[in-house]
Amino acid sequence: MIEKGFTTCLWFDGRAEEAAQYYTSVFEDGRIGKTSRYTEAGPGPAGSVITVDFEINGQKFVALNGGPEFSFTEAISFQIKCENQAEVDHYWDRLTEGGGQEVQCGWVKDRF
Repeated sequence: MIEKGFTTCLWFDGRAEEAAQYYTSVFEDGRIGKTSRYTEAGPGPAGSVITVDFEINGQKFVALNGGPEFSFTEAISFQIKCENQAEVDHYWDRLTEGGGQEVQCGWVKDRF
């Protein structure tokens, strides 16, 4: 039976597995699901990652190694609702580490 609901697909250029591991480490309730890999018959190198399913706070995502055709822009963003300043600071610090950027109006760009 097909599970109903929405899954957000995030397009990466070879970094899908790294991104899924990173995002699930930032959030307490993050978890990795199924990882799909190319076989010998696939267009990518055998054993390399095609997709990684992951979940954060009940929201389902799939990280896709789709290639260099598309990249992330500010046209898409995710809001994190926080209970206090300590929680804001936690996410701010974690999402800007490793190459993330602080952006105006309380926004941050993570390293991906």
